[in-house]
Amino acid sequence: MSAHRPGHSCCSGYTRSQLLRSAAAEAGKGLPAIEPGMPEPAGTGLSRRSFLSRSAGMALAVYGASKIPLSAFEPGIAQAAQGEKILISVFFDGGIDALSVLAPVGDSRYQQLRPNLALPPGAGPSFSEDPNLQWHPAAAALATLHGEGKVSAFPAIGYDHPDQSHFTSRHYYEIGELQVGYRTGWLGRYLDAVGDDENPLQGLSLDGSLSPMIATAEKPVAAIDSVDGYDLWARVDEPITDEMFRSFARFGSLPSDSPGLAQVRRAASQTDKLRQDLAGVGDFSSPVAYPDNWFSHKLAGLAAYIAVGLPIRVATIRAPGGYDTHADQAGDLEDSLRETCEGILAFQRDLEARGLADRVMVEMWSEFGRRPEENGSLGTDHGAAGCAFVIGSQAKGEMVGEFPGLGTLDLDDNLRATSDFRGMYCSLLEQWLGFDAEAIIPGASGFARPVLVKG
Repeated sequence: MSAHRPGHSCCSGYTRSQLLRSAAAEAGKGLPAIEPGMPEPAGTGLSRRSFLSRSAGMALAVYGASKIPLSAFEPGIAQAAQGEKILISVFFDGGIDALSVLAPVGDSRYQQLRPNLALPPGAGPSFSEDPNLQWHPAAAALATLHGEGKVSAFPAIGYDHPDQSHFTSRHYYEIGELQVGYRTGWLGRYLDAVGDDENPLQGLSLDGSLSPMIATAEKPVAAIDSVDGYDLWARVDEPITDEMFRSFARFGSLPSDSPGLAQVRRAASQTDKLRQDLAGVGDFSSPVAYPDNWFSHKLAGLAAYIAVGLPIRVATIRAPGGYDTHADQAGDLEDSLRETCEGILAFQRDLEARGLADRVMVEMWSEFGRRPEENGSLGTDHGAAGCAFVIGSQAKGEMVGEFPGLGTLDLDDNLRATSDFRGMYCSLLEQWLGFDAEAIIPGASGFARPVLVKG
């Protein structure tokens, strides 16, 4: 479940959403019947075996802060796809207040709608692409990257007829579709199309359970709870262990006329190679200083994984904190937003120092924004349009969709969307990952593709 600070107030729907997803993440367990009509998350009902491996031979189970069982490896996963583009998805869990992240301090209605929560002009860095907007002071690290032309900002992203349920709206974003019932995520369908039958690391969830966004139908993916402490576990101790792995390598090199035996020997021959390739993966160092928190530590580990050549195509991670800020929003939002943005800045600097920045793009999103008008608990309730960001050295670095202003709210007095999240997905698929969005996003031809990647 998402970590919440003591005293953090969130709605009951958010709590139910987290409970449902927690159950869904335990593969094969199914969903408890808590609320009729809620869509099941992508990936629900997968068996443990089908989640961890969908191919014959050895199954790969990747868990952090523990040793990897010897029986847990598919042959060939250590052959990294050097040069492959990588997409990292960061989720603001709970519906982040876009009107605080990019505060419309120049809008005449802002102070009226938020007499207590409105940020004063000059409190944070200016947003160069719209003089009416200003970065939250806790987002200064993200503003730094924006000033370097490495952030494409969506100040009002969403979809038509917005659903203000955490569970349903998040489901839409995860599957890339406004019809419930999909059992695969939009990035999971991408992995099914381009992925490898023997590489669970191609889709990596860094939160300990399967992210519905990377739920696949055919290809293996993996979830880890920690970025530390990887090793092969063999149920024997030194000095037998080293000799055992060497014996596997020798056995694997023997010829065979039997396809079945050849497969076994191929898997065995890879065991020693994988052991060497993965040695020290969990014992990494970074060329830059990261903030001292779990989110930044996972990003540092991810950068190290990419640097050593692990074959990662997409990865997902939750931003720290919770953004369902119905009460006492100011303090909760500030702490969580700062932790997130400073971690992302350190991750970008790490990739740049390693010469990897041109291979990696980060997408940051939330299921919806908050209402423009504050409530009586010094918080904000569920809204419609939210914010999203695409970050990287190859990002176009331009605002996508104008800020619509607070004078023309929708029929529910919420912020109107000026860009569709599915258009963002189409652009990331086609411009960054080099894959036709028509095969992944239903109705893709109907969505405008903003330019998100440098030409």
